Amino acid sequence: MDIASLDAGIVEPELIEFTQQLVRTHALHEEGRGERAVAAYLLAKIEEWGWRAELFDADGRPNIVVTLTGGGGAGPTLAFEGHLDVVTEGDPDQWTVDPYGGEIRDGKLYGRGSADMKSGVAAMLYGARAVQQAGPFPGRIRLLLLCDEEGMMTGAKAAVAQGFVRDVDGVICCEPEGDEVCPISKGAIRVRVEFTGVMSHGAMPLQGRNTLPAMARVVLGLEALERKLIEEAGTTPALGAPSITPTVAQAGTADQMNVICGTSALYLDVRTVPGVDHEMLLKRIGECVDTAARECEIGCAITVIDDRPWVETGSDTPLVTSVVGAHELVNGVRPVLGGVPGTTDGTILTHFGNVPSVVYGPGDKWIAHKADEYVEVRDLKRYALAYAVAAQLFLHQGAQ
Repeated sequence: MDIASLDAGIVEPELIEFTQQLVRTHALHEEGRGERAVAAYLLAKIEEWGWRAELFDADGRPNIVVTLTGGGGAGPTLAFEGHLDVVTEGDPDQWTVDPYGGEIRDGKLYGRGSADMKSGVAAMLYGARAVQQAGPFPGRIRLLLLCDEEGMMTGAKAAVAQGFVRDVDGVICCEPEGDEVCPISKGAIRVRVEFTGVMSHGAMPLQGRNTLPAMARVVLGLEALERKLIEEAGTTPALGAPSITPTVAQAGTADQMNVICGTSALYLDVRTVPGVDHEMLLKRIGECVDTAARECEIGCAITVIDDRPWVETGSDTPLVTSVVGAHELVNGVRPVLGGVPGTTDGTILTHFGNVPSVVYGPGDKWIAHKADEYVEVRDLKRYALAYAVAAQLFLHQGAQ
């Protein structure tokens, strides 16, 4: 492999400027705001390079697919995946820079989405371009630029449903993982628990059925269930422990403190590790809720908002070994095999699309969604080159 020719195909100043402009283009995930602007900016670059883009819709939001045929004979298809949206910047007063300024200071490119994951999107495009310019390669490279990863992952779900990964042999999700190669990701379940009692005057509580005591019992019961779950599933070095976390409680209003709360809701963020059966865990959560509601003589209902299973790709598979090998060739050190503490679009592509996935991208593992989010400028070309090398290793290995 001629790494020098791949390196020469990545013009670093252009890549840096391209990434800065991506950061300056707003792409908040709420209601798809800004995703169209980002898609338009990416499509302009795709057109400039002479690539053909396929567009598809997911709940009214844009998605882009580009497939590059290598001209070097039969071989596998490798996909790179990145998402178009970012989370809100939050309180601007917590930032020391303009959240959408794309400012470079002390070797760091700042801005919302700089790490999560506009740098990954830029690096994967420039890495694929470098492979194409280096000459014929076997198989194909597919670029998946998807919407709504920060929400319900409708882009990834639509990509699976519409057949865009049916012929893909492996996918590299270019999310920030701090130089770790992550072939394993936690599962996630989002749950809403609703309680229905009887509203009454605060001075006459026996005339009503207060839902708050049941909510309190559920929270305590879930703490006990979490401890039991950790005992059963254990803790892994890459992912840590499973968790059951109440994140939102809705009940009553402060201006009506003299009213017994007749309805309330509790939201749960559940995270799982390999070996945890989601169906069985949801059954145990349901038993905890039912017991509390029955003891308090109120009604209850549980809604699973989203269910994303844990996923794992073998460390000895061609996809993972290609990424590990690329990192080592580019950086001179063997990377740590880590795990994704959350979920990514790779979760959807692997579980529902049956495509092996690995997560590997520029940016610190813990910087996403924080104020003063940044990516090291030097990471941009470093990862673009690693993606190009990984593609060469994977495609040639698969063509043998």
